[in-house]
Amino acid sequence: MRKRERENPCGVCGHYHKHEQGEVCRVCGHRPVPAERPAVQQGGGAFPTEILPDFLYLGSYDNASRIELLKTIGVSHVLNTVPACQNLYKNSFTYHRLQDDKVLQFDDAIQFIEQCGKDKARVLVHCMSGKSRSPAVVIAYLMKCKGWRLAQSFQWVKERRPQVELSPEVQNQLVEFEQKIFGPNEVATVQPLAQLDSLPSTGFGFPKPTDTSPVPLFNQLGTMSIFERMSPGVAPNNFVFGAGKTGEQNSSFGNSMDSS
Repeated sequence: MRKRERENPCGVCGHYHKHEQGEVCRVCGHRPVPAERPAVQQGGGAFPTEILPDFLYLGSYDNASRIELLKTIGVSHVLNTVPACQNLYKNSFTYHRLQDDKVLQFDDAIQFIEQCGKDKARVLVHCMSGKSRSPAVVIAYLMKCKGWRLAQSFQWVKERRPQVELSPEVQNQLVEFEQKIFGPNEVATVQPLAQLDSLPSTGFGFPKPTDTSPVPLFNQLGTMSIFERMSPGVAPNNFVFGAGKTGEQNSSFGNSMDSS
């Protein structure tokens, strides 16, 4: 390898390959595309995960440390959810760091993300591994600003970043935050997420039209986990959104979600 190649790593993937000539990286498979902004990979690698198009990104400390990559995808603001984690490039990005290492300050974090939206700025939310603290903040943001329930918000993030693994403490904080937003009588039961991988793929928390799997019970009180499937004996058109209400009585629910 020539000296120039050793001293000139790829600004997107961070590895040493002839990126200026379009050579494919042998480490991660990155292929430079001239005159195009590289697509954001979903769920890992050098790239953070795009949660909301051209606005909200989720990642790890490793993602946050790749300054050229962040500039390439247009990130200008960084929300650091780990108090002990350094803000590396204060001259290049606008940072905000949460101060409590045990209790996630959802309102503080959401206020920063909302301001990024008003300023039309792209923001990266990160923790050390991008598996628990930062996904929880993103889920809380979706609940508060999109009006989505915990189950819907979690599935939206999980589908885009499969390695998300919320700790029990973080799950409990999200349940309390959902209760704060929607009220104590509207919170679904949350249990460990062991069966999440068996869930059908969804859009905005709802099964795709081609998915024949039973629909989860999102909001029925006293039921199984919101992340588990309903029993096969329940008719698909009678799943429960809230106490005493059926799908026919809530036909306008889907339209309200589309308008958000």
